[in-house]
Amino acid sequence: MPEHDVLIVGAGPVGLLLACLLLQDGLRVVVCERRTDADDRTRAIGIHRPGLDALDAAGIGVDVRSEALRLRGGEVRSRRRTLAMLTFAPDRPVLILPQPRTSALLRSRLQALSPDATISGCTVTALRQAADAVHVTAETTEGPRELTASIVVVADGVRSRLRGGLDIGWRRHAGRAAYSMLDIDDREVGERAVLHCEPAGLVESFPLPDGRRRWVVRNGRGEDLRRTDDFRAAIEARTGIGIELPPDAEPTSFVAAQHRATRVTRGRVVLLGDAAHEISPIGGQGMNLGWVDAVRLASELVRSLPQRMPELARFEWHALRSASRAQRRSAFYMSMGAPAPMPVVRSRELLIC
Repeated sequence: MPEHDVLIVGAGPVGLLLACLLLQDGLRVVVCERRTDADDRTRAIGIHRPGLDALDAAGIGVDVRSEALRLRGGEVRSRRRTLAMLTFAPDRPVLILPQPRTSALLRSRLQALSPDATISGCTVTALRQAADAVHVTAETTEGPRELTASIVVVADGVRSRLRGGLDIGWRRHAGRAAYSMLDIDDREVGERAVLHCEPAGLVESFPLPDGRRRWVVRNGRGEDLRRTDDFRAAIEARTGIGIELPPDAEPTSFVAAQHRATRVTRGRVVLLGDAAHEISPIGGQGMNLGWVDAVRLASELVRSLPQRMPELARFEWHALRSASRAQRRSAFYMSMGAPAPMPVVRSRELLIC
């Protein structure tokens, strides 16, 4: 009999949530995480209603609500005019909480459910499937280790080290752009997001908890906004808004691209979260979709394990369809924020209105 019902590779927000769901229902779960410290990099911040439902199911919804900023709505501007305004319904909240804090709450929940569930400093190097189990080879801080599990869930991110070895394709889809981002203090942060769809490119302004604001600027062709002065100048030139940045501020640059695995299951191995689909990070869509997939997968695993092999075909169908829809949405949103000549900008403004 395998040592574990489920082995999860990767302790990001999706892997952690899945582990909590499975442990709550009595399955034997272990999480292998190659890092030995918490990942404090600033990433997704938006939690939508489906994601919040997933966090409720994992037992941390109350804590998230108590710490998050509740976004009341947003507006879209272009050439310093407001084109559209949106107010979020009370039953469809959008919460703002930086990913490192959400992950910390999930880790605490996992620790409470099973103090020994996570193996830190554990890099999974190989998977070998047998009739009744997956044999896992890993390098740990204490040396090589072999583990067995009925099901292995690969949730190790966009640059998954294991996906290629499963003979699963990784195809690029429409939507790609470079951005620069910076979180700063803002005493008048408010509770509304603003999207500036400007001729020179998108500028996003999101309120954060604790009196902070996130600015995201789409880089123009050949533009590099990693220098503080260039970042600030781009915001002011496009929106007319002057912001004060501390002298040690360093914008982070990243490329938002979209990829999708050709399938998300291979025998007893399942891809989950960013290992299965890379989606534009606007609004935290990838993280929320990963949580929704985790809830659906947990339901199937709990229903089947440890007595029998789970039926994963329906899960795979839902996961691929949902990712495809999210990527089409994201590609459209990215096109609306692309640098464009005035005829295109005017058409875009009419569409937004």
